[in-house]
Order: sequence, then structure tokens, then C-alpha cells
Amino acid sequence: MSTTKPFKVLIAHTDVPPEGIEILKEQCEILQVMNEPPKNRPEILEKIRGAHAVIWGGRDILSAEILDAAGPQLKAVSTMSSGINNVDVPELKKRGIPLGSTPAMLTVAVADLTVGLLIAAARRFQEGRRKIDSDKWDKDHLNWMLGQDIRDSTVGFYGFGGIGQAVAKRLMGFEIERVLYTTRNRVSQDIEEQFNAKKVDFETLLAESDFLIIASPLTKDTLGLFNATVFNKMKETAVLVNVGRGKIVNQDDLYEALKSNRIFAAGLDVMDPEPLPSNDKLLTLDNVVVTPHVGYATRRTRVDAANLASRNVLRGLAGEPMLSPAY
Repeated sequence: MSTTKPFKVLIAHTDVPPEGIEILKEQCEILQVMNEPPKNRPEILEKIRGAHAVIWGGRDILSAEILDAAGPQLKAVSTMSSGINNVDVPELKKRGIPLGSTPAMLTVAVADLTVGLLIAAARRFQEGRRKIDSDKWDKDHLNWMLGQDIRDSTVGFYGFGGIGQAVAKRLMGFEIERVLYTTRNRVSQDIEEQFNAKKVDFETLLAESDFLIIASPLTKDTLGLFNATVFNKMKETAVLVNVGRGKIVNQDDLYEALKSNRIFAAGLDVMDPEPLPSNDKLLTLDNVVVTPHVGYATRRTRVDAANLASRNVLRGLAGEPMLSPAY
């Protein structure tokens, strides 16, 4: 004899780790989407009817249409991501539905990849591999393939929240000289002392950074902020790393800055558009290292994010504050 469970939860993605789903099973009937996006929209609209909560993934927007299909009993939503760009936030707020996200679960993995991109760009990994592939390995010159040193460098952060601070923590082992950061609000004095960090204006950040890491969300103020004017104010030896959002950087201007050696190199885990076409001109350059938005793509991170999203949902269903609210 089956026992009816009090809540129905839609898992709106095929790839949510089972460890997260298991947390829900005691109290919730699980409805899972079986089709991959973008073909899963009709299935979502059908299965969300009567759902009390949703774990939302993928690029499709959780919109008014989908919320209407769910019905008024919907009480909680959580993403499994740091960003909430795939949710119509004003619509959820209007309906009084709490929204959770999982930024803290992604911090370590993204910070690790950021350091990897910084090293790969500074030490010319992409160019070096191409030299090997084209049989242009030069054994005769001592100044061949010289890169930029991390030791004794100034590392600048545009955005110095959890990810930025986790990157700074990792870079302490590389004996950097100091950290500069540009944010709306100053971080605590303890954090500044820990990382030898100083809040500076944007112009100073550009002029003095040997490495400049973008770890900021995309807003109307940051959209296209890093453009030709900005690149012209950076050091010619500077390395740019972007793990924020692709649209923060004007990619055409970045291409020109890299091609003309106006800046030394770039490491990108985010770009515009995503996926980046294989024939994009950026990929023709030797001095850019690109990874396909995989900053958070580790097994442990995925499981941790699924677990937190499930606990967010259970809290929302109980009328309690979510462990990791998005607003």
C-alpha cells in the first residue's frame, strides 16, 4: 500500500545528481524531466502542473507561462547555479515565491579553474601547444616562449566576493605582491589584511594590475564595460581572466587588443555567445586560452549544488527561510 506524499517536486533537468534527489524522496513525490533542452519545454509545461516546488536548471527561462502552468500551489524554486539569469525574478517576487540558488557550492571549483586560466594564459599554454602541433618547437633560443611571472605581481579583481577571495587565497602560494580590487562596497579590514588587498577606483585597477580577474555579475552597469578604452589603459604585459559573464567584455575589442598585443593574453571561461562557434575569430589567436564555461564542472560541486538546492526547496515548502536564498 503506497503512502501519499505531501508535496510534488519537479526536477526540471535530466542531469541532477541522484544524491540531491534522494534528499527529497521522504517527503516528496519526484517528477523528473526526461528530455534534454531545448526539446523539454512541452514536457515541463505538462509535468509542472500541480507541482509544489521546482529545481530549475538549464538555459530556458522559468517564465510566467511556466509558473501559470504550475498553478497557485507552487511554493518554492531553487536553481543549482550561482547565477539566476534563467529565472524571471520579478515574476517570482510578484507571486511571493521564494527562490534559492547555490553560489557557495561553486566557489572552490571556479576559483581553481580561474588560477588555471591565469597560469595558462600567462605561460602561453595555447601558443605552446600550437608550436608543437606545427613542428615549430625552438630549441636554440633562450628567450623563446617567455611568459609573465606571477611571483611579485599585482593581481587586480573586478568583483571581490566569494570567488574573488577564494582566488586570492590560492594565489598567496604564488608569492604575489598585493591585491587590488574594485567593488561597490569595501570588504572587511580582516579580509584586506589577509590578502594584502586594497580597494581602488577602476582607473587605478586598470593601470596597476599585472593580472586582472573579472569575477563580477552581469548588470546594466557591467555590460560591455571592458572595451577598447579600458584595454588601452591596461599594461601591455597584463593578462585578463574572465570568469564572470561573457557580456561584461566587448569581445570584438578584446580580439583587437590581443591581436595587436595591446595586452599580453587572456584566459576566458565565459564568452559571448555561448556556445562560442568553432570558427569564431577569437579562437584564431595564440594568446587566448578558452574553456567552455566549465568553472563549476566537477563531480563534487555538482553533488553539493544538488544537495543544497534540495534543502532550499524543503525549507521553502516548510515555510522556512532557504539555506541559500537568491533574494
